Amino acid sequence: MPVFKAPFNGYSVKFSPFYESRLAVATAQNFGILGNGKIHVLELSPGPPGVTESVSFDTADAVYDVSWSESHDSVLVAALGDGSVKIYDTSLPPPSNPIRSFQEHAREVHSVDYNPTRRDSFLTASWDDTVKLWAMDLPASIRTFKEHAYCVYQAVWNPKHGDVFASASGDCTLRIWDVREPGSTMIIPGHDFEILSCDWNKYDDCVLATSSVDKTIKVWDVRSYRAPLAVLNGHGYAVRKVKFSPHRRSLIASCSYDMSVCLWDYMVEDALVGRYDHHTEFAVGIDMSVLVEGLMASTGWDELVYVWQQGMDPRAS
Repeated sequence: MPVFKAPFNGYSVKFSPFYESRLAVATAQNFGILGNGKIHVLELSPGPPGVTESVSFDTADAVYDVSWSESHDSVLVAALGDGSVKIYDTSLPPPSNPIRSFQEHAREVHSVDYNPTRRDSFLTASWDDTVKLWAMDLPASIRTFKEHAYCVYQAVWNPKHGDVFASASGDCTLRIWDVREPGSTMIIPGHDFEILSCDWNKYDDCVLATSSVDKTIKVWDVRSYRAPLAVLNGHGYAVRKVKFSPHRRSLIASCSYDMSVCLWDYMVEDALVGRYDHHTEFAVGIDMSVLVEGLMASTGWDELVYVWQQGMDPRAS
């Protein structure tokens, strides 16, 4: 399976929604604490070496997350450690990029998510405790959502409702928002420790998952959230990222500071259905291809990006 070695520590990996062989990787120097960043655009190929870099963009600060545009096949949005949000056109050479830069967040921007249904807007979540809504063609953010009492680590759009999103925070809550409403519409005190990630089920727009410093993943139904639908135990340390499969209703991927990537089926009793121990440092980025069923990618602080098919060994050639 393809492996890419980056010069910096991996933070996020995202498959293109337009090209099955393309993915973007966000990286940061010195574990994201101090130094530069770099965005890599990679192309998968059937023969060796299996993955090549088509273009890269240097940044003056760490890049914590990237998200492909859902409306322009060459455009991606990046979340940076200096509080900026930058837009890149990968069809243009590096000196012509970024094509846009926004500087509104007061602290690190930790996640970015492009709206998959409206395809004209995106969300950013920041350590300044806020979530911001942006449109690609507007010079400033449309709105700031400020209710969380601590860092917001991730904000993700509902896959079916273009006005609804969820946010996961270090204040131990998951919040559901509707951009048409003045405040959050639901507050779920999901964990006793920081919530690091959340994602919506792609087949049931009322179900989502959270992951936490408490080493667990919890699955919630917003129609009845007093108790989780499932609690998934198996990681040895904080669960950094959680992602629902775009192809199977009950399948969830996760990655953790225990250096593993796990696959779960939250609807069966023995929920842990796959475990991959290919990383040698914190595993912090995970994605599943929308275009190729079973194709996965992960990245971590070992500066490596792995791409593999479910059921295969990511380290196998």
